[in-house]
Amino acid sequence: MVVPYKHEPFTDFSVETNKQKLLDALKEVEEGYGKEYPLIIGGERIMTEDKIKVVNPANKDEVLGYVSKANKELADKAIAVANETFEKNGVNPIRFSEPTFYSAQQQSYGAAKRNLPHILLKKQESHGKKQTPILEGIDFLEYYGRQMLRIKDGVEVESRPIENNRFDYIPLGVGLVISPWNFLFAIMTGTTVAAMVTGNTVLLKPASATPIIAYKLMEVLEEAGMPAGVVNYIPGPGSEVGDHLVDHPKTRFVSFTGSRDVGTRIFERAAVVHEGQKWLKRTIIEMGGKDTIVVDKEADLELAAQSIVQSAFGFSGQKCSACSRAVIHEDVYDQVKDRVVELTNELTVGNTSDPSNIYMGPVIDQAAYDKIMSYIQIGKEEGELLAGGTGDDTTGWFVQPTVFGNVDPKARIMQEEIFGPVVALSKGKDFDELIDIANNTEYGLTGAVITNNREHLEQAREDFMVGNLYFNRGCTAAIVGYQPFGGFNMSGTDSKAGGPDYLIQHMQGKTTSEQF
Repeated sequence: MVVPYKHEPFTDFSVETNKQKLLDALKEVEEGYGKEYPLIIGGERIMTEDKIKVVNPANKDEVLGYVSKANKELADKAIAVANETFEKNGVNPIRFSEPTFYSAQQQSYGAAKRNLPHILLKKQESHGKKQTPILEGIDFLEYYGRQMLRIKDGVEVESRPIENNRFDYIPLGVGLVISPWNFLFAIMTGTTVAAMVTGNTVLLKPASATPIIAYKLMEVLEEAGMPAGVVNYIPGPGSEVGDHLVDHPKTRFVSFTGSRDVGTRIFERAAVVHEGQKWLKRTIIEMGGKDTIVVDKEADLELAAQSIVQSAFGFSGQKCSACSRAVIHEDVYDQVKDRVVELTNELTVGNTSDPSNIYMGPVIDQAAYDKIMSYIQIGKEEGELLAGGTGDDTTGWFVQPTVFGNVDPKARIMQEEIFGPVVALSKGKDFDELIDIANNTEYGLTGAVITNNREHLEQAREDFMVGNLYFNRGCTAAIVGYQPFGGFNMSGTDSKAGGPDYLIQHMQGKTTSEQF
């Protein structure tokens, strides 16, 4: 019997025993610093001379490991293996009956939990986060497993007395999964397992900043009994390996999470039909956001300020759902602004290896640091610097949480995705104007409305054009199966990860009709 889905309970690291387990795991895996990691193609470990050097963003002199780098030749080998694995098993290479499937899915779940200390460590190593997305990865395993059980036998369609009609879903083929460096375990696990559990084979190309965690996922999948060749691990440069595989005629679909620039480029390249290609490639693309918290005059102002600060600076602002704009009713603007500044000034920044007194860790690398600091300079010209505004990249890439006030809604820091701990505050004269400002970007990922006015909440439900809209809470922290996640417009294809229709995007429908 399959028990109903519930998300994995959160771990409270303020509990001393939980904190100590994490610290013990960190010490244990520190012994593996500097290791070399191979590619995995068809179950074969392949070392290459060319390596990706992975460093700790909180201490850039500390090398976490060296990961073998794929090239075009190895990418071709991987897609040949993935295609052969798919074809030799018909169209259902890993489609399971209910008992077999759930058993395998449960093994993945158990393996993920057994590897939790290591994955927690790599989260700390590769991203500097204080809290872990590992539980979200487990949730994806659990949720997609149950969703596949619902659709594995198709869905009911109508039949007349003279016939029997069936509508089934079948896999697409070889999928290229390009995962991001932020939420590196959770998003990667969700996109990889969704492609795999629907019967496809996978080429996993993780972000070059965080390839070690992807190797750890491969170990988890192998421990869970995944057949060789189903998921193939091929880290490498996007300009060489990524583009080549997006263009390849045997690639059936591309699942990408990352920046708008790269996402739109993949979307364009995937539209080209190459010689030997007999399908239109499908794209599942999640890009960025310019996410707004709207604060009405009829609001809990403390809740509003807390929501803005937590949503803007949690995970160092390195979330596509992070609050980078707050639009506040002019009647309460000063009160909210002052409290946001007060809360921001209480935050601590540093190396999160000591989670007891550090709220915010580093940003991912030098390029991110430089980009964020350049936007801070722009912000100083476009608004009033209220908090932060400084950074330090001497030992790691640390940016102080930064707040700008009285910013024009059309200013660059109100329009362009910064992807760091920077939030801009603007004001509006009434609720209609607040919603108009919230909608004035090219993105449409997340948003939140803080108000006690029910009519305004219902108005926002209709008029605030984002894929994930939250009332009286922050605009981050969607939970798998509870708040399906994905955005409109330049935020992507609205693929709604962790939702009831996500798996179907990795499949195609087939109707069979038998006449008597």
